[in-house]
Amino acid sequence: MDKAEPHHLAPGKLRHPLAWVPSLYLAQGLPFYSVALVAGLMFKSMGVPNEQIARWTGVLGLAWVFKALWSPFLELFRSKKRIVVTLQLTGGVALAALALALQLPAWFALAIALLGVVSLASSTHDIAADGLYIASLSAKQQAAYAGWQGAFFNGAKFLSLGGLVILAGHLEQSVGPQAAWATVFGLLGALMAGLGLYHAWALPGPSASTGPASAQAASVRGTVAVLVDVIRAFFAKPGIWLGILFILLFRTAEGQVQTIGPLFLRDARDIGGMGLSTQEVGAIYGTAGTAAFLVGSILGGYFTSWIGLKRAMPWLILAMNVPNLVFYYLSMTQPESLGVVTASLAAEMFGYGFGFVGMILFIMQVIASGPYQTAHYALGSGFMQLGFVLSKVVSGDIQQALGYRHFFLWVVLSALPVLVLTRFVRLEPENP
Repeated sequence: MDKAEPHHLAPGKLRHPLAWVPSLYLAQGLPFYSVALVAGLMFKSMGVPNEQIARWTGVLGLAWVFKALWSPFLELFRSKKRIVVTLQLTGGVALAALALALQLPAWFALAIALLGVVSLASSTHDIAADGLYIASLSAKQQAAYAGWQGAFFNGAKFLSLGGLVILAGHLEQSVGPQAAWATVFGLLGALMAGLGLYHAWALPGPSASTGPASAQAASVRGTVAVLVDVIRAFFAKPGIWLGILFILLFRTAEGQVQTIGPLFLRDARDIGGMGLSTQEVGAIYGTAGTAAFLVGSILGGYFTSWIGLKRAMPWLILAMNVPNLVFYYLSMTQPESLGVVTASLAAEMFGYGFGFVGMILFIMQVIASGPYQTAHYALGSGFMQLGFVLSKVVSGDIQQALGYRHFFLWVVLSALPVLVLTRFVRLEPENP
């Protein structure tokens, strides 16, 4: 599946990569962050309890867990461009429909259903967009424009948290939460639809050949056979079950703190929260938080490259525990200074960015090594998302049972098992 060369585009259909790579990955990030982050803050403003927010946003994340299972079937379509544009327009329509649904009596059920549509469209879009990128660019170009991918995917986080959430916080004070968030999701829907229409023109057209991953994948039966072989080869890897356990435990603490942390910031101080407004949370995470995350990610990559993954992994796991310690500190002291809170959350996002590199490289270099590298990376990423989702789903119930202070202490402790596991799991490729 991974041995096929990129399928070059038919003459006359090439556009400069900068005409579509940045906007393609902006379109990949916007629906993801809408579901993963923005929806939770909207539900908090609308009075939904923490445990329901955690449970339902966690369930919505399952689409990214299982996307690898249907990824081979996208090879049956000749034009990845058509798939990408269709899914972007689908996501845009669903987000716009969500803006209308917020005005109806059964708004919560409708919101979950429409966010489910967004999740399925977005996770499938990820596969098609990455496939289009690989098929349309040479290996040298892929490396040259990889930085634009990450910059604009994370730019979607800056736009959604740093721009639209701030707008929501401002509008909440004048028109109320319902109308404020309807405006935000209406803008997100319009932006996604606009990107879809733009990409109908800008994206590279169909390749001269259908470009399946192998000749075997030219039919549904062949695609199923490839999928079965991919899964069989994945679970036949030496030490794979210990590796999967390591992946699941790596995100146990993160899934809990990334879900409850923003809700803790919003809750009133007299019940243990920080009492920040929607606007303040958006401003902190969308500016200092995003910048710290990007710096941490870059430095984490250089650090791991310098000393190697095996030696770096314990330090990367400790860095992933910085956010847990930050929230425990905030819950214990409840500082009133917005500067202290901003500095604390910047440290949180720096640690998260620095440490998360470890999981990406572990999946890429250890779990996905050997045949079917791309498909096995997708499966490993699915388990990574599963660990995040499982901890996210139960985090609200744990927080309600323990309260904020004891909850964040529990999160610190729940990060320790994966640190112990580093002594037993293989941290180097089988055949380096």
